[in-house]
Amino acid sequence: MRIMHQVVTFDAADLAAESRFWAGVLGGEVDDDGDWHMVLVDGAPRIGVQLAPDHRPPEWPDGPTKQQIHLDLWVEDFAEAHEHVTALGATVLKPAAGNTSGDDFQVYADPAGHPFCLCWLVPR
Repeated sequence: MRIMHQVVTFDAADLAAESRFWAGVLGGEVDDDGDWHMVLVDGAPRIGVQLAPDHRPPEWPDGPTKQQIHLDLWVEDFAEAHEHVTALGATVLKPAAGNTSGDDFQVYADPAGHPFCLCWLVPR
């Protein structure tokens, strides 16, 4: 078996907001096919967004609707990445711990409420 593409698919009640957000984060474009959107980067599928009219965002970390999936995005420049994702509509769920060496991360929610992390290495 040969896998041609790996695609993570998010459920969302607002397809346009969710797919625009991930296209903006990944520097891609949205292929709108009705109740299914594909985010393409350099012509290759990267993230799918599926219409789920009754979607309820997870309430991270301990709410009644638990986290279902999340992405870790490793970035070179955290400050730049933070500005970029928040300008696109992300909200901070958990600030970074402020590690002085090793790695660190900050947890966000996308417009549909799905958690994701910006991660980076902290120089020793």
